Amino acid sequence: MSGDNRVFVLNGPNLNMLGTREPAIYGSDTLEQIATAVSTRGAELGLAVDFRQSNHEGELVDWLHEAHRAAARTVLLNAGALTHTSVALYDAIKAIAVPVIEVHLSNPHTREQFRHRSYVGMAAKGTIAGFGARSYLLALEAVA
Repeated sequence: MSGDNRVFVLNGPNLNMLGTREPAIYGSDTLEQIATAVSTRGAELGLAVDFRQSNHEGELVDWLHEAHRAAARTVLLNAGALTHTSVALYDAIKAIAVPVIEVHLSNPHTREQFRHRSYVGMAAKGTIAGFGARSYLLALEAVA
């Protein structure tokens, strides 16, 4: 995959539980279904999608660095709960040249107060939230 058309789609803690985890908030699509939809749409747009998930903050930081080294076109990042707690992700985003788009299934601003602060959003180029699984597709289309 060449860097100029490669899009890293990184997913944080508990997103592997989509489909069964609080479907009233996060929807009924599994992460695998979202990955398939994003990869299919990416191919239609001429983008090579590298879709990943980890429950570990350090691995997400490593993947952000990898996206930088690969000169990826962009990173779509749904950091899950780390959005609201991780200065390490904030620093990693600020340290790389690759633009990062923050993605959320739900709208954090309509939820609990502690979800209103986003360290990822403070460093990201933009945020797409509240459209369920379609948030990923909207972010991908913004990249294209």
